[in-house]
Amino acid sequence: MSKPALLSLQQALRKSFQSLENNHKVWKTVLSECSPLMGSLGNLAEQWRALSNVQISSTPLKDFPDLEERLRFKLLQATDTVLGKLNEKMSALQSVRDAVSNQVSAAFQLYEQNTDSLDLLTVTERSATAPSAADMLEWLQDAERYYRQQFLRRKTLLQTLRADNLSLLESAPKRWKSLESSSAQDHITDTLCKVSFFMEPQ
Repeated sequence: MSKPALLSLQQALRKSFQSLENNHKVWKTVLSECSPLMGSLGNLAEQWRALSNVQISSTPLKDFPDLEERLRFKLLQATDTVLGKLNEKMSALQSVRDAVSNQVSAAFQLYEQNTDSLDLLTVTERSATAPSAADMLEWLQDAERYYRQQFLRRKTLLQTLRADNLSLLESAPKRWKSLESSSAQDHITDTLCKVSFFMEPQ
């Protein structure tokens, strides 16, 4: 009785893990593109700090009118440009989060629709090439939670950054890096390894 239901659930799981694999690559690429941008932000914060600490009127540069104002304007423009690029990257991360979330929701929906035909033994049964459906649903849920939390933390961090708040700008690269949970990323890679046979076309 549970054979067709199990096959359609396995099909949905296979699709979900393929989506997870593709999206995980995109996620890692986007994060690696964010690193130099966060570095630029740190450099700009140093320049802001230097400009704040120097009194141009008491240096030989005092003969250049509006110099400080012009420097501030250039720094502001540069900071806004970097923040703009980081926000574009956040849109890419949001797309990954949404794609994984939609795929996982579809798999769970299918499972819930078929719970009458899927007994506990069927759902928890493992084979040499495939983990159990219950395990795979749990791994998908873990992955979806990871992207959701990571996206939210990074978005919250970026929303606090402004050119007029120097200390937040200065600490931003370190705080961004501290969000990188290599163990969680490795966990997703491990999961993809565990389902590699299962993901091969049947």
